[in-house]
Amino acid sequence: MSGLSRSSALSLFASLVLTACASAPPPPPPPPAASGEATGPVALRDWRGIVTASDRDRYSRRDAAWSLALQQARRQPGSGDLTGLGDLIDPRAARSSVAPPPGDYRCRTVKLGSQGGEDGLGYVVYGWFACRIEATPRGLKFSKQTGSQRPGGLLFPESDRQMVMLGSLALAEEPPANSYGQRPDRDLIAVLERIGDRRWRLVIPWPQVESNLDLIELVPA
Repeated sequence: MSGLSRSSALSLFASLVLTACASAPPPPPPPPAASGEATGPVALRDWRGIVTASDRDRYSRRDAAWSLALQQARRQPGSGDLTGLGDLIDPRAARSSVAPPPGDYRCRTVKLGSQGGEDGLGYVVYGWFACRIEATPRGLKFSKQTGSQRPGGLLFPESDRQMVMLGSLALAEEPPANSYGQRPDRDLIAVLERIGDRRWRLVIPWPQVESNLDLIELVPA
């Protein structure tokens, strides 16, 4: 650079650097996330952010529902075979690995206790109906397919022994229940528990009508 002044040489060097930077290839994109790895914010599903005040109260008093319902069932006349239900009516029967596989189930409802006090039936054991567990984008969904009272709702993970269902009730010829929080007179909260190798129950404390505790037994169809 003997033929260039010092200032001209510096200007030429800066120009060459800028040209090189402009023509350099862009940096490679980051590697894709591994299978199962989150690539953005994940919204955690928590039933406590959805539940109504009334159902939160029912859930908090479920031990009292068990106690009163069993007392009434044992001292008042009822319908069906109560003694043959085994673990279904044992409040402590829950086992680990609660999540049920999706599919068709046979289900029956057992109503314990009476909202009419001593004048009502202490228990009613119904026959078997059709139920279903479905895998949906929002999680597992339970629905009772047949019968005059057909609850349905989403199952939220709670612990290794329990899932919590928020749902609603369809009656008679109504379409399937598929909403929660829109009709307070039909809303329900339930606890799903596994009580055998292929046996589950939904525990519904303080249901809207008739009994003080409803149990829905589930076995694969």
